[in-house]
This record gives sequence, structure tokens and C-alpha cells, in this order.
Amino acid sequence: MIELNANTRHHARPQQRLGTASESTWRYAAAGLAASLVGLGLARFSYTPLIPALIAAKWFSASDVVYLGAANLAGYLAGALAARAVAARIGAVSALRAMMLLATLSFFASSAPVSFIWFFAWRFLSGLTGGIIMVLAASVILPHTPASRRGIVGGVIFAGVGLGVAASGTLVPLLLQQGLQQSWYGLGALAAVLTLASWWNWPAEARSESAAAHHTRQHHTSPVARALLIQYGLNAVALVPHMVFIVDFVARGLGQGIAAGSRYWVLYGLGAIVGPLVTGHLGDRSGFGPALRAAFLIEASAVLLPTVSTAPASLIVSSVVIGGFTPGIVPLVLGRIHELVPHAGEQQRATWSHATTSFALFQAAAAYGFSWIYAQTGGDYLVLFALGGGAALLALAIDLGLALTTRTAWKRD
Repeated sequence: MIELNANTRHHARPQQRLGTASESTWRYAAAGLAASLVGLGLARFSYTPLIPALIAAKWFSASDVVYLGAANLAGYLAGALAARAVAARIGAVSALRAMMLLATLSFFASSAPVSFIWFFAWRFLSGLTGGIIMVLAASVILPHTPASRRGIVGGVIFAGVGLGVAASGTLVPLLLQQGLQQSWYGLGALAAVLTLASWWNWPAEARSESAAAHHTRQHHTSPVARALLIQYGLNAVALVPHMVFIVDFVARGLGQGIAAGSRYWVLYGLGAIVGPLVTGHLGDRSGFGPALRAAFLIEASAVLLPTVSTAPASLIVSSVVIGGFTPGIVPLVLGRIHELVPHAGEQQRATWSHATTSFALFQAAAAYGFSWIYAQTGGDYLVLFALGGGAALLALAIDLGLALTTRTAWKRD
């Protein structure tokens, strides 16, 4: 009997440790989800359903509002470039907490149209928070995650983007009933609650780890990996028409009003919630190379769909699919990087940082370029969708060209 009890105690301890580890994994994932929700889902995407209201309230002109939206994307680029340096100086976890606080502050600062420059600066800073969070969140959490759960945990982290989109599309019309200023207050309060709730759920991090990540040795990058950076950038261009213009396209371009535009934004957000989980599963099943190729083809079709038909069914499919790929492309590119750079953790993190920078650079350029085209064409949204679809097709063509070149070279050898 004593021996039985001793064995029971002996086996109970590992189970307890396993339960504690599992609990910690999901606490970390919840913190990552909250960070992506605040820094990306709300700080970036809640602005889109507010565009028609900002114009109607005469805070800014239609062209100014679009440029203010692009300021967020420029900030995202700056954040992607600065993320590793910030992490090296203050630690990645401290940087993530600081960015969530800054994103929260940006909502309250945007609650009054002080001036175009004031609003531009805060939209830029809100984008900066998103860029830093995008680079650091997964790299902080995944090393503390069992290998068998990294896919689902990564999906949870990036699903925060979709939750933010869906929340903004649902909450903004309700908040706008109280007034435009109150809408900014409401979003700020939600961001504050999420920041506070996640504050103590981040994993412990040694400062030396962040410094080491910033001073990673330079490694040779293969042509396929360099091409992936360009493809990821082109994918960013393809996402911009929906990301910036879809609500305004439905509300003013099609004359259906803000409520109708917000409904499509909710669909976009619902797609963004499930997108990372679906694409990550597809990558695990078929390999990330073929999955990425299929993603470019499907994405191009969905971006181009409004140029063929603006019927509700077409807009629903287009919104859901592009919403899914907005965060859903992330696990595919991350998985592809791991395939191209196996067994080299620091190089993988450095390549992911470069990929995020490429995405941000192409995205900011497209946002400003599309804003200029929008103004020059008198508000022709369909041109923007056509250009976005063309960018996705170009990414697919690069991928197919590389595959054909590699196969030909292999046959010659």
C-alpha cells in the first residue's frame, strides 16, 4: 500500500508540471492575441469603418482621410524596421507592453480633430505599434511553446487581428450612435482593458536574449528566400484595396451607407479570425510552398471579384476571403521561411523581420500610391481592385517562374 502511494505521488508530479506548462502556453497565447488585437486589429483596422463618419462630420476632407489612413501603414513600416533595435534596448516583452500602451493612448489622442498634423502623427504612431508587435509577439511566445502546439498557438496569436477587425466593425456603428468622439473613447477603453489584462501574461525574458537577436550574424540568403520577401511585399499590395477602401467603397461608392459598409467589414473580420487557422492547417498538410502558391491564386481571384460584379454575393465572398488572407498569409510565410532556412533559429527570426519590413514597405507604398490614384481618378475604386489583383498574380508568376527555373536546373545537373 505504501509502495502504491509512493508510485502515485511519483507520477502525479510530472502531470502537475505538464498541466502548469500547458496553462502557461495558453496564457502566453492570450497575451499575444491581445497584443495583435490592440496593435493591429484595433489600432489599424478600426479606422476603416470610421472613414465615412470622419468625412460626414467634416473633420477632414475625403482625400485627407485616405492619406491619414495611409499614415498608419507608414508607421507600420517604421515599426517593422525599429522592432529588433527596440527589443535589444529595452527587452522584447517591455517593448510589447509599451506598444500596447501607446496604441491605447493613440485612440484617446484621436478623439478631437486638433489639426491634420496632430491626427497624422497619432495615426503614424498607432501604425508603429503594430509593426513592432508584428515582429516581436510570435518570436517572444513560440520559443516557450511545445513544438507540437506551435501551429495552433501561432494561429491564436494572429487571429487577434481578425477579432479586432470584427470588433471594430461591430462596435464602431454602435459607438457612432453616441458620436464620433465617443467612438474613439470607446475604442481606447477597450484597448486599455486588453492591455491591463495581458500585462502579466507574457513569458519571462532575459535581456541578453533580445540583444543576441539584434546582433545576429549575417547569413547567405538563397534566391528563393529573397524572392519570398518580394512576394510577401506584393501580397501586401494586393490587400490594400480591401484593407483601406472596402467600407468606403460600399458606403459611398455604391451608395449603400455606413451601416452596409460596416457589415462587409464584419465579414472581413470573421474571415480574418479563421484565416490563420485554415492556412496553417493547409500548410501542415500540403507543405508551405504549394499552399502559398494556392493562396496567391485564390487571393488574386478574390481581389479582382468586385471588378467583375458588385452583387452582394460577390462582395461577401471577396470580403471573407481577403479578410482570411490578411492575417492568414502570415503562418504560410513563416512556415515557408522555416522550410527554406531549416535548423537555424536566429536566421529564421532575422528573415522573418526582413519579410515583415518588406510587407510594410510595399504596403505603405501601395497605400500612398492608391490614395493618389483614388484622388486623380475622382474616386474610381475598381482601378484599385484591379491593381491589387495584378500584384497577387505577379507574386504567383514569380513563384511559378522560380519553380520552373529550379526544376530545369535540376534536370541539367
